Amino acid sequence: MLTTTTTKVLEPGELDDALAVLDRDPVANAFVTARVQVAGLDPWRLGGEMWGWYAGGRLESLCYAGANLVPVCAGPEAVRAFAERARRAGRRCSSIVGPADATAELWSLLEAHWGPAREVRAHQPLMQTRSMPADIAPDPLVRRIRKDEMDVIMPACVAMFTEEVGISPLAGDGGLLYQARVAELVGSGRSFARIENGRVVFKAEIGAATAHACQIQGVWVAPEHRGRGLSETGMAAVLRYALTEVSPVVSLYVNDYNTAARAAYRRVGFEEVGAFMSVLF
Repeated sequence: MLTTTTTKVLEPGELDDALAVLDRDPVANAFVTARVQVAGLDPWRLGGEMWGWYAGGRLESLCYAGANLVPVCAGPEAVRAFAERARRAGRRCSSIVGPADATAELWSLLEAHWGPAREVRAHQPLMQTRSMPADIAPDPLVRRIRKDEMDVIMPACVAMFTEEVGISPLAGDGGLLYQARVAELVGSGRSFARIENGRVVFKAEIGAATAHACQIQGVWVAPEHRGRGLSETGMAAVLRYALTEVSPVVSLYVNDYNTAARAAYRRVGFEEVGAFMSVLF
């Protein structure tokens, strides 16, 4: 019995306890919840460790430590404990991302050891909707990408990632991991695009998906097609798929400085319900 506050790596048998923590905020925790539901808590399958913070023997907070470091339902004491464990382990992640308050506190404790970061995005509005917009018709040309269309969708995915993150996903391993992730989304029917003359002009994916909430990611319009309203009608099309086939709540998070995207999402019916923060290395 863990009678005091402590942290440890969760074991596969603690899956129900972990899901109970994740279920406290299905929207904010969609990314981690989706991974855990597919892979469980075995580090090899999960792609990282799940740290747990216990108070009085009860699991209260989590931190996913894989390619990303993601605090979950973590108050100040849990964040301090996770920061100490992360500091001792050394940086293995490419980013810290999660609810803004916990992530900001985590980074403040780690910056002296892990810094400097390549970029800090301190305020990324978290937005959600439960319904289709009344006045924006879904683009009828936005459809699921087929498995034999990887060569069509990949250049758009690479362009989006490079524009959004500031580095190419093809760096390092030649893009093998990134291509595998794109293929996974295509194969699961969660990659969508409008294609004109063999080229993608709009795309988006339903990334994390659980029975309670899902998250749209990778929204991109080809530069030469921007200003045509394709982001609104395209998002409405992806939203229709998400609400009818995936979950009752659809979310996304966006950089606060991307005023055009925030306005487009609001027009499609998304409302701000919180904020994320990302620290990129």
